[in-house]
Amino acid sequence: MPKYTAMLNKVMLSTESRMRGDMQVRFGGRYGKTYCRKAVRRSVPSLRAGKGGNIIALAQELYASDSLPYLLERIREQAQNVRPVSFSFGRQPLSKPSFRQLEVVPLSSPALYTYLRQRGINTELAKRECREVRYLTGETPYYAIGFPNRSGGYEIRNKHFKGCIAPKDITHIRQSESKEACYIFEGFMDYLSFLTLRLERCPDRPELDGQDYIVLNSTSDLSKAIRPLGGYESIHCFLDNDKAGIEAVQELQKEYGLRIRDASHIYEGYNDLNDFLRDKRSGQAQRQQEKPEAEKRQRQTEQPKKKGKGIRM
Repeated sequence: MPKYTAMLNKVMLSTESRMRGDMQVRFGGRYGKTYCRKAVRRSVPSLRAGKGGNIIALAQELYASDSLPYLLERIREQAQNVRPVSFSFGRQPLSKPSFRQLEVVPLSSPALYTYLRQRGINTELAKRECREVRYLTGETPYYAIGFPNRSGGYEIRNKHFKGCIAPKDITHIRQSESKEACYIFEGFMDYLSFLTLRLERCPDRPELDGQDYIVLNSTSDLSKAIRPLGGYESIHCFLDNDKAGIEAVQELQKEYGLRIRDASHIYEGYNDLNDFLRDKRSGQAQRQQEKPEAEKRQRQTEQPKKKGKGIRM
């Protein structure tokens, strides 16, 4: 870790304006690892050769966190002469450390349920798979949907904020009996989207679990999934239809060959599985609105015309 800390110091720039520039950092191998200097040492995937990004992206890899307040504090410790630029995550201020007085409770907030429904997610499934995370930023209370990972951290989402509570890690969901197949997702919204779609297609079998699941929580954590995936005979990838998702599938194919099956064709034309689900939802809603109007027009067409009574003398 000391040599990577030195590297972090070396690539840091001395003014605010230069901090906004991109840089190229080269270290680590295909699945090389470095370690955070923590009370409990946890592995963090290294940056691959030639991977671009800014100083925040580098700090995310070194400290295994997506929390900007935490990352900016680490950067500030390494370079006291650098004043980080300000950031904003919607309505949540970042001027003070986040996640104070952390509390994890069952998911129950109506506002979070509304957000899930806007994403097309079945709220009962979400309540089973997720938690509600409450915390303070400064003196202001916030709450978000929390999705646990295997190291005790959480991915957190609400309408205005997307982040994580360290430690950052993948989520590995195993069934009670060992399975031969594993389905892999980039984020937990895609995982919940899959469960929602499956429930709709098999409503009489709500506990249909013929496979295990891995949620990467970020494609940058792909290396953490390599070893757990080794025990499966087939691996179905439900990753994003973007460059990062395509490259992740290619990396897995290099490692496990024909065991990898790319399932992204199911939602071809969409960025991810949740986009596919939301479009499906909006289409259903539109058809439901159009159906009464169509039935009304049909009744009006079929209704016989009344004969005029004329003028009586």
